[in-house]
Amino acid sequence: MSHILRRAASAIAIGAFAANVMGASVASAQSMDELIAAAKKEGQLTTIALPHDWCGYGALLEGFKAMYGIQINELNPDAGSGDEIEAIKANKDNKGPQAPDVIDVGLSFGPSAKADGLIQPYKVSTWDEIPADAKDPEGYWYGDYYGVLAFQVNKDIVKEMPTDWADLLKPEYANSVALAGDPRTSNQAIQAVYAAGLAEAGGDAAKAGEAGLDFFGKLNKAGNFVPVIGKAASIAQGATPILIRWDYNALSDRDTLAGNPETEVVVPKNGVVAGVYVQAISAYAPHPNAAKLWMEYLYSDEGQIGWLKGYCHPIRFNAMSKAGKIPADLLAKLPEASAYEKAVFPTIEQQNTAKAKITADWDKVVGANVQ
Repeated sequence: MSHILRRAASAIAIGAFAANVMGASVASAQSMDELIAAAKKEGQLTTIALPHDWCGYGALLEGFKAMYGIQINELNPDAGSGDEIEAIKANKDNKGPQAPDVIDVGLSFGPSAKADGLIQPYKVSTWDEIPADAKDPEGYWYGDYYGVLAFQVNKDIVKEMPTDWADLLKPEYANSVALAGDPRTSNQAIQAVYAAGLAEAGGDAAKAGEAGLDFFGKLNKAGNFVPVIGKAASIAQGATPILIRWDYNALSDRDTLAGNPETEVVVPKNGVVAGVYVQAISAYAPHPNAAKLWMEYLYSDEGQIGWLKGYCHPIRFNAMSKAGKIPADLLAKLPEASAYEKAVFPTIEQQNTAKAKITADWDKVVGANVQ
C-alpha cells in the first residue's frame, strides 16, 4: 500500500482558504476561477492506473468531468506504480495522449520520483489537513488515501471479537488466525507482522520488526496461527476465521459475502499501521492546470468522501470526521472513526528495515511455511 512534488513556481497560485464552493474548501474566488479557466482552456486531463472499481475512482472521474466539463483521457487502468513512473520517463518530450498528467502511486515512488525530477510541486487548498508524515514538505507528493491492517472475522465461528493484537494469543482462537500473504514475500503480510510488533513494542518503530516476529512465533507455538494465505473464500469456509488484511479489502469482501457468512472488520486498539498511496503531478504534464484542478477536486470534501465510498480512507479523514463532514450512513459502514486516530504512517526507511528483518528471520523465529 505512497508520493510528492516540486520544480518551478506554478503560474496559478491557489492561496489561503476564502470560500467553500460545492462542499470543497478552496482559495480565493478569483484565484480558483483563474485555475478553472486555465484548466478548461487546456480541455483535457490524462490519468493512468485508475481502475473504476478501485477506491471509488469510477464515480470520482465522472464527478470531475461533470463539475468542470473537462474530458479525461484514461491510460492503462490496470498499470502498477512502476508503470506510471515509466510512462512519465517515456513521454518527457511528448505532449500527446500517452503522456500522463498525474500519478497515484505507492509511497516509495514519491521520493524517488522527486529525486529524479519527474514530478512538480503543488500544494492543494486543504494542505494543512494532510498529516505531516504523509506528505513531502515542499509539496512534490502527498498522501491521498490509506488502509490500515485490520482483523476480518467470521462471526459464525468467532463469537467474541478480538479487539487488539494481544487478544489473538487467547486459547479460544486456536487454529483461527491467518495472514493475507506470505511474510517472506508479501508486503501486506510484512506490514501485518510489523503492526503486531509495533503494538508489542509500545510504538517503538525500531523494535517493531523483531517484536513482530516474536509475536507470531508465540502465535504459532500456541497453535493459533494458520499457515495459509487467507482470502475471502477461506474466511467463508471457516479455514481462516480471523484474517489480518488491509481494511478496504476486508470491508469490500464483507459486502461481497453479503452475510454468508456475516463478517466483522475490527481495527486493533494499538499497532494501527497505515499503508498510504500518494498523488503527484508530472513535471512534464501536458495539462498542468487541469492536473492542479484534479488535485483540488480529489482533496476537496467531495473527493475525499468519494474515496471513502470505495472504502479507502482519505488522507483528511480524521480532520473531516472531527468536523462532522462525513455522512452518517457512510460512517455506519465503517469501523469506529476513533479507531483511525492512532494510525501511523511508517517511513520508507522504517518499512525497509522491518522488511529486511522479517523476511530474513521468519523461518528461524516463527517457523511456519505460509503457502
